[in-house]
Amino acid sequence: MNMAIKPTIYKASLEISDIDRNYYGTHQLTVACHPSETIERMMLRILAFAINAGDRLEFGADIGDTDEPALWEKDLTGAIKLWIEIGNPDERTILRACGRSGKVIVYSCGRATAPWWNAAKPNLERARNLSVYEISRETADEITRFAERTMKLHCVIQDNEISFGNDNGETSFAISELK
Repeated sequence: MNMAIKPTIYKASLEISDIDRNYYGTHQLTVACHPSETIERMMLRILAFAINAGDRLEFGADIGDTDEPALWEKDLTGAIKLWIEIGNPDERTILRACGRSGKVIVYSCGRATAPWWNAAKPNLERARNLSVYEISRETADEITRFAERTMKLHCVIQDNEISFGNDNGETSFAISELK
């Protein structure tokens, strides 16, 4: 009998003060960290949530499912307004998402970003509704230290500077825009 390994469930209370977008709110998140996913990637999904927070933003199935992103926002009719990918997704996946969604954002992280972007850029430049950002390796390491099974996190965004942390500390950083 083959037993599938279940995801580890994390709970996060995320307080967001996005002064740049005039968005303020506290979200109670339940995040499934799949066995094939690292804690770092899960925390990057939480960071992407904080940066793009809205009342209808939610986590997608993501891992192993090319029909769903890491995060997405749908309107009341079910149309996809925002599609967010984490990592270095396949160009076809991104272009398909650009056709299905009003806006697509990719947050790439780590040493693989430059080679991935250099290869993908010629095919993705024409996508008008695509934004691509790079999260530094150091930033990913810093936010990963806040991971706990039950988290109380805060995120403040002002003048494109992000402060992210918990009651025991925080880190401040900016994210580089590639497209």
